[in-house]
Amino acid sequence: MSGICEGRVVVITGAGRGIGREHALAFAREGAKVVVNDLGGSVDGDGADAGPAQQVVDEIRAMGGEAIATTDSVSDYAAAGHIVRSAIDTFGGLDVVVNNAGILRDRMFVNMTEEEFDSVLAVHLRGTFAVTRHAVDYWRARAKAGETNDARIISTSSPSGIFGNIGQANYGAAKAGIAAMTIILADELGRLGVTANAIAPVALTRMTEGLPLFAETEGAPRDASGYHPMDPANISPLVVWLGSPLSAGVTGRVFTVMGGEIGVAEPWVKGPAASRDGRWDPAELTDVVPGLVARARGNSDMGGNPRA
Repeated sequence: MSGICEGRVVVITGAGRGIGREHALAFAREGAKVVVNDLGGSVDGDGADAGPAQQVVDEIRAMGGEAIATTDSVSDYAAAGHIVRSAIDTFGGLDVVVNNAGILRDRMFVNMTEEEFDSVLAVHLRGTFAVTRHAVDYWRARAKAGETNDARIISTSSPSGIFGNIGQANYGAAKAGIAAMTIILADELGRLGVTANAIAPVALTRMTEGLPLFAETEGAPRDASGYHPMDPANISPLVVWLGSPLSAGVTGRVFTVMGGEIGVAEPWVKGPAASRDGRWDPAELTDVVPGLVARARGNSDMGGNPRA
């Protein structure tokens, strides 16, 4: 198999189902050797099952590609290291990390438990850190030895993280952290030959089915070509391109992607400001802050558009 990722070694977490599964298959079609990582748990993170990861591996091998499965939990730092070592030991190196693993424990903030908050951050934010940290150790050692890297980190943020969504304070906080981490990693790791980008995808998977956003599309028919706007396979072309040598000049960005649309999420910027020579008196700010807010661009809705 050949393509834009021919010969590249790719680790994909959460690759047993949904968007991650489509990433794994798409990378394999483009010639990559794939480590399919998936704990095989439920949407809320309970349980484990080796079946989903192995099924994806079997699909890749059936199409003539190379792949192995791991069921390590990304939230366990040592286990995350095993995922990375599996790629290096099996395929002789590592070129791309796709951080995709995640769980949901949605709850209105006033009812959210400590465990619901911690568990979601552990998989999404800590898991992204853990797998990436072990991969960076490998790339840094190569750079110190005088070898050249052309490596990629592609992490998964969310509209909930960059725009906000009711009932997802835990998930949104984790995804916002991933977006911020991506920008910082891009600044820190460029000297090692490593780029870092993130996606904020929208697709219909077992994690999103039943949400109001997808109510009108869940039963919608596919067109004659088999295309459906909420198909998770729509997300993968961008991720594969970001993982290829062709994307070397792109780093530190968060991309929105849904159906056939790809966008660049513009980062936080300083908006309207007021200044004076010296410290403000608190009472004076009554005549200042409301005016600044009125002139500022509003927070975005889940589609990335400023709310009315």
